[in-house]
Amino acid sequence: MYNLVEFGDYLSERELVQENRIPFFVKWVRWYLSSGAGDAEEFSNFLIAYGKAEWQVRQALDALKIFSVWSGDSCFSRKFGSTAEVMKKVLRVRHYALRTEKCYLYWCGKFLSFCESAGLDEKSSGAFQEYLTHLALVKHVAASTQNQAFNALLFLFRHVWGIEPEGIDAVRARKPSRIPEVLSTLEVKAVLDKTRGVAGLVIRLIYSSGIRLCEALSVRFKDVNLSSCSILVRGGKGDKDRVTIMGRNLVTDLSEHMERVAESWQTGGPPVSLPAAIDRKFPAAGQSPAWRYLFPARNPSVSPYTGKLAIHHMHQSTVQREMHRAVKVSGIGKRAGVHTLRHCFATHLLLSGVDLCEIQELLGHKNLETTRVYIHVAKGLRNTVQSPFDMI
Repeated sequence: MYNLVEFGDYLSERELVQENRIPFFVKWVRWYLSSGAGDAEEFSNFLIAYGKAEWQVRQALDALKIFSVWSGDSCFSRKFGSTAEVMKKVLRVRHYALRTEKCYLYWCGKFLSFCESAGLDEKSSGAFQEYLTHLALVKHVAASTQNQAFNALLFLFRHVWGIEPEGIDAVRARKPSRIPEVLSTLEVKAVLDKTRGVAGLVIRLIYSSGIRLCEALSVRFKDVNLSSCSILVRGGKGDKDRVTIMGRNLVTDLSEHMERVAESWQTGGPPVSLPAAIDRKFPAAGQSPAWRYLFPARNPSVSPYTGKLAIHHMHQSTVQREMHRAVKVSGIGKRAGVHTLRHCFATHLLLSGVDLCEIQELLGHKNLETTRVYIHVAKGLRNTVQSPFDMI
């Protein structure tokens, strides 16, 4: 039997969570031990059935992750059995990103559940086609979502089961060509003026540099050059590095933020999460100031790769919620997300006369055709062509 008082002391001594949350973390572990749940999924269902809110379920699972490290007990059995376990190993051998891994495992679970309920042989080409047809005709998913599921199942068949599915081209969705939503400079200013806190600083950094949200949150101290107003983006989309610009008007706010992060750093506490190669070659890098995240999370979390506690960057949802709030209170009357600012960055540079190839490099686009879409967006904002109606 576990001594949960000692577990509470462990949370307090290591300062893993805020002091006022420790009783709740202990309570969730007590609930888990008395619920009879076999893994995280069963315990989540138990809490949901009990009427607990989504944030309470997340907090409970965070408590179990820390508890599993403290006790040495593997509380989390694999959600989808051996198929998902093999798929996870193959994904990591091929160095796929963690977000891709989670996405592929999600579609793997959905596909296997669908085959089980429909009585289909999951390793047949017919099951492959039937599931994607189900997504399109019954679930009415977007073309991008259907293609995402397509890629996940194709990986499952080819690299996990060693099967080449037949007749699958018929279920690959044709992705429509869309012009992205872009705000004017005045609308962007109205939104940025309403942002606040650290999440607001992330939002302003994204517009000033054109980087993606995941890239902004992954920036470390050593990647920022305040004197040259540049940022080194490491392991961006396609696992490519690039250098991009940063607004000079952001230097003061960013410098003050970096000072606050440095002051709050606790020497001897949990290390910063590191790429696998760096963690192995330089074990002390996790405590190095240079490797600190520019936007660290408040509390450490369990690394999905090592199973150890580490300090990760803040969660994307924090920034997304702040952007949604700022757009709403700004009164611009448009629907815009964090990624909209990346589109605004590219379009506003194009309107100011920056060469398209240079914008391509700043955005990290592999193909120039991807960047050319902003030419069409810029035309809509420039309005250089006069309507014949105005000539009458």
